[in-house]
Amino acid sequence: MSVLELCTSLHSDRISLNSTLSRVSSLSSPIFLKNPYTKNKFSSIFINFFNLSISFKDSNLKFFKNRSNFVCSSSDEELILEEEEVEEDDDGVDSDSDVDSIDTEQLEEEARIAAKEYALSLSRELTIEDTNDRKEGRRKKRKSSSSNSVPDNLLPRVTIVGRPNVGKSALFNRLVGGNNAIVVDEPGVTRDRLYGRSFWGAHEFMVVDTGGVLTVSKSPTNVMEDLAISTSMGMDEIPLASRRAAIARMPSMIEKQATSAVEEASVILFLVDGQAGLTAADVEIADWLRKNFSDKAIILGVNKCESPRKGIMQASEFWSLGFSPLPISAVSGTGTGELLDLVRSHLKKVEAPEDSNEEEDYIPAIAIVGRPNVGKSSILNALVGEDRTIVSPISGTTRDAIDTEFNGLDGQKFKLIDTAGIRRRAAVASSGSTTEGLSVNRALRAIRRSDIVALVIEALSCVTEQDCRIAERIEREGKGCVVVVNKWDTIPNKNSQTASYYEEDVRQKLRTLDWAPIVYSTAMVAQSVEKIIVAASIVEKERSRRLSTAILNQVVQEALAFKSPPRTRGGKRGRLYYCTQAAIRPPTFVFFVNDPKLFSDTYRRYMEKQLRTDVGFAGTPIRLLWRSRRKSGKGEGRSAPMNTNSTSRQDQKVAVKSVAA
Repeated sequence: MSVLELCTSLHSDRISLNSTLSRVSSLSSPIFLKNPYTKNKFSSIFINFFNLSISFKDSNLKFFKNRSNFVCSSSDEELILEEEEVEEDDDGVDSDSDVDSIDTEQLEEEARIAAKEYALSLSRELTIEDTNDRKEGRRKKRKSSSSNSVPDNLLPRVTIVGRPNVGKSALFNRLVGGNNAIVVDEPGVTRDRLYGRSFWGAHEFMVVDTGGVLTVSKSPTNVMEDLAISTSMGMDEIPLASRRAAIARMPSMIEKQATSAVEEASVILFLVDGQAGLTAADVEIADWLRKNFSDKAIILGVNKCESPRKGIMQASEFWSLGFSPLPISAVSGTGTGELLDLVRSHLKKVEAPEDSNEEEDYIPAIAIVGRPNVGKSSILNALVGEDRTIVSPISGTTRDAIDTEFNGLDGQKFKLIDTAGIRRRAAVASSGSTTEGLSVNRALRAIRRSDIVALVIEALSCVTEQDCRIAERIEREGKGCVVVVNKWDTIPNKNSQTASYYEEDVRQKLRTLDWAPIVYSTAMVAQSVEKIIVAASIVEKERSRRLSTAILNQVVQEALAFKSPPRTRGGKRGRLYYCTQAAIRPPTFVFFVNDPKLFSDTYRRYMEKQLRTDVGFAGTPIRLLWRSRRKSGKGEGRSAPMNTNSTSRQDQKVAVKSVAA
């Protein structure tokens, strides 16, 4: 029973203080009285009841371990409240009669194991299926032989360029050793630049995948066919004139991304289709490369030549382009070894800097996620200060997950991940688009491999049902989160109270992320976008913070002192033996108790709220794991197993002990 409830019950003659006195008497020292924070709480309680003003002082508040009374002194009168009986365990033994020491090293190890098991089980529940991965098979990423890793910005670039649907993304996946790029048998899938690390021998380099270059003049209808632009998703609210203008600009925007990738490249991989033969687009791209980038090494790869014998005949047709053709197959890997030998011959070996620190290798990743057309790509471009991704009013423009390194204002490095819009699963299934389904999978994978998620919502739409689903996914993945309200300039008649009312509405609808900070921005004009990085930096620090066991148990004991676990109908009460922080990112706490079933969901939420109130952890979810601890018997030794379902009667004899700082 809390002190406030005790003092407001002056009309009762006798009040049972079983839970409070038994809990306090089991402590080796009343740490909640030594804590200045708690002393201020006790000394600041003023209650007016029946015109009786009682001012409690910490010196007048006394708990007696071996006496069954509680003395509360006031300036007017002294109230002595005796408890009726001493709380006993279920087996009739006093809780103070058998105080066992706690093996903290064993519990710390058990807590780490429990945290790992929980993370693995949760990862299995949140499985992301990708049919594309099953078709191509899972490839293990190769590890570089060098001990010191070279930063991405220092590595030479190898850019893959060509017309649409010649297999550029398939070759990109082959070289980087993964399924980073979406590969579908249709043109126009890749639109933005994709970067991935690769190496061959002792040489390490960055491979850049680009969208198909459309240099031949085409009508808007043909452009939509070549780029696979959907006319149904996200185009209903766009006026016809704006729709046609956006479609007409799409080829030039893709070519602009490809041109930027070619300009920064050390080696250009010009890829053509050996099965389709020589086309007019191949000739124009070859002339463009020869005219503008003759100072760079250009390698002509003839893709889709699975048969080595037929590949020579297929490649002979492309001698007219002015380059030496090399038959390869990105799917089967035929000829890729010879291709990498040519690439290596044109690259200089880059050594890792001597002053590199292993502790600085960790770069937090920020995934920008949300529904389609809420401004995710605009936020990325505003942060990096360039047109890193294509921005279009047509929903679904972004397909792949685009990784970009970014330096914050304080010099801290981040990896920004732009993702495709996440629509409802039913809407994606009804559209019948394989590309969109793979894009959503890439977005979900980006959440999993990120540290912080920037959930972007549209200001006028506020929080939708799909936003709530994405928020639940972020919380279950255990990622830090910043809620970004984009297009804030579209809110009419704003005043000083608008943001407060809007935040209250967001908190009410996004209860899953009530701990996440909220940032308001207008990405199109780069207004307040830097606040996203500032908030993300704070969230990352909170997400990586670790509490000492002494402070943690002190906070837990204070929470127990104010509100003890409720009794069940059978008279049983939950007992908490020990608490420790088992992991970070996200902060994970393990509570060793007599029986997890005795702690209701309400009490667990209360304990989480107390942890957040007393020690922070803003912007990150925290995991509270409740484990039963079986006392080691004579034949069990130190490695007694944990049991989350059953309760040993010897657990109830172990007294709650706080660890001194």
